[in-house]
Amino acid sequence: MDLLHSWGVSLAVHLQTTYKPYESWFQLASSVADLHTAFFVFFPVWFHLNKRVGIKLIWVAVIGDWLNLVLKWVLFGERPYWWVHDTKFYGAEERPSLEQFPITCETGPGSPSGHAMGSAGVWYVMITAVLSMAAQRKTPPLLYSLLQAALLVLFIVVKLLVCVSRVYVAAHFPHQVVSGVISGLIVAEVFSRVQWIYSASLKKYFGITLFLTSFAVGFYLLLRALGVDLLWTLEKAQRRCVNPAWVHMDSTPFAGLLRNMGTFLGLGLGLHSPLYTETKKNSGTTYRAGCIATSLVLCWLLDNFTFSSKNQELYYLLSFCKSAAVILIPTALVPAGLTRLLKTARETKRHFN
Repeated sequence: MDLLHSWGVSLAVHLQTTYKPYESWFQLASSVADLHTAFFVFFPVWFHLNKRVGIKLIWVAVIGDWLNLVLKWVLFGERPYWWVHDTKFYGAEERPSLEQFPITCETGPGSPSGHAMGSAGVWYVMITAVLSMAAQRKTPPLLYSLLQAALLVLFIVVKLLVCVSRVYVAAHFPHQVVSGVISGLIVAEVFSRVQWIYSASLKKYFGITLFLTSFAVGFYLLLRALGVDLLWTLEKAQRRCVNPAWVHMDSTPFAGLLRNMGTFLGLGLGLHSPLYTETKKNSGTTYRAGCIATSLVLCWLLDNFTFSSKNQELYYLLSFCKSAAVILIPTALVPAGLTRLLKTARETKRHFN
């Protein structure tokens, strides 16, 4: 593995040296690839364009990221920015110099890449949804083939940018981003064949949330009892990050777990809320556009609401609630609010007529 890691470090150094002018683009690609974009941007749009696509997007993102956490705990993957300092591979030779960035110092294990895995699954869902919609509208074969080719190229370009960016910022080795992409595609393909998720009851959402959380926590406690510390990477991140402020609590394994569980439970609560039930009859283009625009604005405002991480328990609780709220906004709160506004406007119009 040391030889593979050394090759990855050499590639990262090459990218940082050769493509320095594109540093901001690589950081942007790495940031956009985070599941945060899927929850705060992609979901509000797709849920009102096609409810089934929105639901599948959340299932793929949440279950995929949960699986990514378990795989990371099992595989014990290193990260370039600390491995290059801790390894004995270079001996007395001068170690390669890796530049670090504000998004470099993630605290979890590195394999497989969560950014590569999550974005692969999410983009697979979105691209296959566009192709499915085109097929349903009986798009001419030639145009459909051109669309298929264009979307394939788009997917490849997006994934290359994400993978290269993760190597560039020294957060991952090349083999970790490749394994992440493959794992993400597998998760998305599995859920493309599962139909019961679209009619899952609130009880099932509660049950799955409890199972996933209990499994992860139980797995952690079991290995800890056996003398295996699954949070071994936190010390490495704090010791090897050049700027302590770049070590963020929201990148810790349990922060990600609770964030995803909040998102998942929020979807269940939103879909089974009386507020959502009363809006099902509204499906006009203007209404959907209003829901999308309003949801994006409110999600953006919620995103700007931050809280201190000094108290870990309170931080985890608020993170869980915030993640649930960002899904409740487009699924229940905004549609119900617009429905009532339209109803009031119609009643006022009839009153004056």
